[in-house]
Amino acid sequence: MISKKPRKQRYNLFNAPLHKKRKWISAHLAENLLLKYDRRSLPVVKGDTVKVMRGNFRGHEDKIAKVHVGDQTVEIEGVVTTTAKGEKIAKPIHANTLLITKLNVTDKWRRQKLEKGLPESAKKELEKEAAEQLKELEAQKKAVEEARIAEEKLKEEEEKAKEQKEPAETVPEETVETKPAEEKPTETPEPPKEETTEEPPQKKQAPKKTAAKKTTTKKEEDEA
Repeated sequence: MISKKPRKQRYNLFNAPLHKKRKWISAHLAENLLLKYDRRSLPVVKGDTVKVMRGNFRGHEDKIAKVHVGDQTVEIEGVVTTTAKGEKIAKPIHANTLLITKLNVTDKWRRQKLEKGLPESAKKELEKEAAEQLKELEAQKKAVEEARIAEEKLKEEEEKAKEQKEPAETVPEETVETKPAEEKPTETPEPPKEETTEEPPQKKQAPKKTAAKKTTTKKEEDEA
């Protein structure tokens, strides 16, 4: 149940999930589209041609460049404002101030919704219109790619021209005298030493000293 109180309505509007907000970004259809599809309004998408019905840009008609689901606003090509610094930025406009004059039917899911309840003749016209729009998109993509390739070629040519104008500074290579490598004498490998188990030299035993015989003199004998 939807409340009648503005406070609750605003609360539900700002806190709604994104899948609901996306459906609410809708605008009225022009009279010819209303009679063709038997619908009063549709959610706007990128690529729809719309006309501004109120505000400073009233009467401006161009394609939608971007859709902001969170703010429930859209950006239209050609609708810009200047900042204090002098930069031009897109001005977001609410979808309820727009009128859809041409639909973007390249999306198959959108075509399926529009085809419900339509006669076969209207379905065939819708398919033809979708094919034409797809061809236009492919042509635009090709043009963008060609422009990008042309810009890259121009940049390469400019860089080559600058390189030719500026003389390349060649640094002389330093000549380093290389001495011939001295031939080292070939060393003959020594034969492996045989391991000999030599006994350590034994110490010679010193001869034993014999005690000298005491010789007694005559005086000592007399004294005794």
